[in-house]
Amino acid sequence: MTQTPTRPTARRRPTMVDVARHAGVSLKTVSRVVNDEPVGQELVGRVLAAIAELGFRRNDIARNLRSRQLNATVGLLIEEIANPFYATIASVAAEIAAAHGTMLITASSEEDPERERALLQDFTQRRVDGLLVVPAGPDHSFLRREVELGMPVVFLDRPPQGLLADAVLLDNQGGSRAGVGALLDEGHRRVGVLLGAPTVPTIRERLAGARAALTAAGIEPDESLVRDRLIAPEEAGWAVAALLDLPDPPTAFFCGNNRLTVGALQELHRRGSDAALVGFDDFELAHLMPRPLTVVGYDTRELARIASERLFRRIAGDDSPPSTTVLPTRLLRRGLTPPAA
Repeated sequence: MTQTPTRPTARRRPTMVDVARHAGVSLKTVSRVVNDEPVGQELVGRVLAAIAELGFRRNDIARNLRSRQLNATVGLLIEEIANPFYATIASVAAEIAAAHGTMLITASSEEDPERERALLQDFTQRRVDGLLVVPAGPDHSFLRREVELGMPVVFLDRPPQGLLADAVLLDNQGGSRAGVGALLDEGHRRVGVLLGAPTVPTIRERLAGARAALTAAGIEPDESLVRDRLIAPEEAGWAVAALLDLPDPPTAFFCGNNRLTVGALQELHRRGSDAALVGFDDFELAHLMPRPLTVVGYDTRELARIASERLFRRIAGDDSPPSTTVLPTRLLRRGLTPPAA
């Protein structure tokens, strides 16, 4: 499914000549200021004000001297390289970049919006030819000027906020609705829901899908069975333990990502609980877990491939309006089924 909004008109990147004209000084004066050579304070103030107003960057000098030639580098910002999901994205992006004679520079935001902003600004300062971004923060409007000036940016897994740009996403709401629906079809009526940060759009969508499945089955969603802001597997284990200790505990659990699923599995195994489990994201060795479970799966390589190839089309000059592509999910049975008695 692809949605196509209107694309803003690209603007020419400002040059030193533009700065000089805007500040009412000579080109030589601008050159002295940006190179930290002695210049009167009044002139420095005028030049710096013009630089700020026009969005001129010192690295633009080198770009101008290269006559707008590409650097043959692209930046990839992910959450954490240790997660197999992001490692797969980085691997596919590197393969496609190499096929285009381009080097991929990868950085990790560690789910920190401030770190994300700093790394993306560093990428733009380095004048990479384009950006692939798995976003962490709630606002990406700081990239708007770069996009308007022609920097190709493609978001994947999560949509941008405050910025019109290409995105390649998963059907998060549909996947979670199907997952919780499968538990309801098995007869469960009390389902514990474990999620990450509710500020993340994908987490909100997965919670919405879970609620939609319950509502469609005529069950009022019980907020006392929802635990969010969980990050590490052990936090998911603690949440499962607390929910199972309730006077009327859930008989099934839905986990918003694979790390939470692993933590839930550990606690259920420790307790010998037969509570059913569905988790969003497949994970390595899931088929060897000592009990049955269901995961909401999808093609991670396809997600990365579509995003990477779209970025290189943008770099090659494709100026069609930004679009959002949503990839389907599917339920997969995992774990070992105990032998019949």
